[in-house]
Amino acid sequence: MAAIFTPGLTVTEQHIVQKTRQLPLEGEVTVAVGDLVKADDVVAKTSLPGKVFPVNVANQLGVDPGRLNGYMKKGVGDRVTKDEIIAETPGIMGFFKSEAKAVVSGTIEAVSTVTGIVIVQADPIPVEIDAYIDGRVVEVIEGEGCVVQAMATMVQGIFGLGGETKGVIAMAAYEPDDVIGPEHITADHKGKVVIGGSYVTIAGLKKAVEVGAAALVTGGFDYDEIKELLGYEVGVAITGGEELGTTLIVTEGFGKIGMAPATFALLKKRAGDRASVNGATQIRAGVIRPEIVVTDDAEIPTERVAAPEPVGIAQGDLIRGIRAPWFGRIGTVSGLPVQPIQVGSETTVRVLEVDFGEGDTALLPRSNVERIER
Repeated sequence: MAAIFTPGLTVTEQHIVQKTRQLPLEGEVTVAVGDLVKADDVVAKTSLPGKVFPVNVANQLGVDPGRLNGYMKKGVGDRVTKDEIIAETPGIMGFFKSEAKAVVSGTIEAVSTVTGIVIVQADPIPVEIDAYIDGRVVEVIEGEGCVVQAMATMVQGIFGLGGETKGVIAMAAYEPDDVIGPEHITADHKGKVVIGGSYVTIAGLKKAVEVGAAALVTGGFDYDEIKELLGYEVGVAITGGEELGTTLIVTEGFGKIGMAPATFALLKKRAGDRASVNGATQIRAGVIRPEIVVTDDAEIPTERVAAPEPVGIAQGDLIRGIRAPWFGRIGTVSGLPVQPIQVGSETTVRVLEVDFGEGDTALLPRSNVERIER
């Protein structure tokens, strides 16, 4: 039978998960191959250079730049703390002194007797990368990070907001079609990964942020309300850096869409277990899906498991649209035409036939769908 290859979306109870944990620049890796790690364990660390602050100290003192060194109380290489006096004039008989203070804690990098400017570099910013999931280190990337491998329940969504977080799974919905409002979110959900149903209202999400929920997982959400929530427009192609307060993961699409029963049942089964969650989404090249990962205590191989061969979409497979006007819609592949077809944009592309149920069928460009892996 013919098949095509497209990005897949995983919803499965047992899956070998591999997470590459990498620093933004070279640093120290604190683990070795074979080490068992917990999600919160630091696996690599480094320091980002502090910001540079140039200050015209000669101007503050009211002195000639060429005489600046005579008034400096701190020199190049000296460490200073914010508001510490770094230069001072003697004044007249001890009175009418002028002084210059450090604008930031850091180190004096330069003193210019030409411009009168003193450059202070702020203290380095420590950066630590944790393991994100419980598992075993199966590869070390020298000076950069490592790969952590685990057996886990994996649920990927179609869209997310916010970055990595962790928390115990708690059910706010009884059925996959339930709508979650503020009355369903309580103080007990603080630090929890809250599972909703078909939809969460803007008030419900704001309540989750207010009580400090780690994440909220829902079948659908209103795209137009994202701007109200964040205060600015956000695209669906790349997300993950939003300062939302609570990571949001949408499993089905925009609007009121019941969470897939298998997805809901799987998350409900793991209620009470600790999950690692990431809302980062990248729909285009280098696909990244928002995810909920719940690791198991099952023994995992000490060596890195090779990634499985890609599985193609074949007739009868379940797919989800990932671009308008089919974004979030789930259907079954009913045909794989061989010849390219001209679509609404007047471009000629390879397509597939999709049956959305109740007689609703469509031809979708193959690049506009993803296979739902279960």
